[in-house]
Amino acid sequence: MRESARELVYYGDMKRIAAAIGAVLVLGALVWVLAFYWQNLRGIGPAITGPAEDIGRILEEEAPGPLTVPAGFRISVFAAGLGAPRDLAYDSGGALLVSVPSAGRVLALPDRDGNGKADEVVAVISGLRNPHGLEMRCRERCELYVAEENAVRVFEYDAMAFKATNGRKLFDLPSGGGHFTRSLLFMPYPNEDKLLISVGSSCNVCREEDWRRAKILIANADGSDLKEFAKGLRNAVFMAIHPVTGTIWATEMGRDLLGDDVPPDEINVIEEGKNYGWPTCYGKNVHDTEFDKNTYFRNPCMEPFEAPSFIDIPAHSAPLGLAFIPEEGWPEEYWYNMFVAYHGSWNRSVPTGYKITRYKLDAQGRYLGEEDFITGWLKDSSALGRPVDILAQPGGVLYISDDHAGVIYRVTR
Repeated sequence: MRESARELVYYGDMKRIAAAIGAVLVLGALVWVLAFYWQNLRGIGPAITGPAEDIGRILEEEAPGPLTVPAGFRISVFAAGLGAPRDLAYDSGGALLVSVPSAGRVLALPDRDGNGKADEVVAVISGLRNPHGLEMRCRERCELYVAEENAVRVFEYDAMAFKATNGRKLFDLPSGGGHFTRSLLFMPYPNEDKLLISVGSSCNVCREEDWRRAKILIANADGSDLKEFAKGLRNAVFMAIHPVTGTIWATEMGRDLLGDDVPPDEINVIEEGKNYGWPTCYGKNVHDTEFDKNTYFRNPCMEPFEAPSFIDIPAHSAPLGLAFIPEEGWPEEYWYNMFVAYHGSWNRSVPTGYKITRYKLDAQGRYLGEEDFITGWLKDSSALGRPVDILAQPGGVLYISDDHAGVIYRVTR
């Protein structure tokens, strides 16, 4: 009986100890979660909550409404109710195309009467897996290239019916992981039959196992000879060709969880064979010592081994689409400049981004300064919209996709 009593006391004590340890662990986990939230996610609201107001309706009734555009420009809604539109392109007949990854579709938005509004929304292709990048190429016939999360496909394209048919896969891409958007860009002359494909990393910061990750790849237009073009690019979602130099420019999102102001996001001039630093370096070849401890043999972030950023952007701005401004129909002070869409932060204590920035460049692409072009999407603790891609046309016309408000804007001079 005495032994049984001792056992009961012993097991009772053990349960109390286990309960106390469990409570401490739960409390510790809760403190860690709260600390992580306070340090990294206080400003997440605008990115995850729906718009407080319908920006399309506001612009219809009182343009520019809450949005601020420079004097001499006007902003309106070209198409609405699109879900989460992303990548913009023109089809072979001049109609606007847009990818909607979340819906698995590519849409056509014709404006036959030229009144600055889409006449209808036509499903060009459906049933795709997170389609993002779009490129149109016409030789004997016109073909539409589409970058899905897991592959690049090419379709025969009918500009009269706005239909893409007879799709065939050119090559596979790695799927899953943190970044699923894949973007496309055909190289300029004399390499116009070479296709660039941007593939983001699978993680925030890590050593990739798949050779295709965190790179811009290159392949022939028929899908053959897929290989590395440039590496060390965590998530270079959009690319553009400089109209004078023919160089390839790309926006680049820096890693998360190093605080509000580090590391910078970037604009890079992409050259074949170069390493742009991730996961070891960021910005102007700053060593990420939080991740990489290797300093035994050399400075791990130095030219010519690693290429520094061309322009640093405030951390967590999330730069996406970029577009060079043509001369025709634009004010002379805008010639050769570049617009960049800041999608907006999700892991910064005070939200930043949510705007279009104008980068002042000379004809050779030298940086001269920058200024806001469109602001006002960020309103208190919510976002009326989040700009994604940009198309700049002659005549002072600009199209901007918004995957938060589900619209495409048209900016006119």
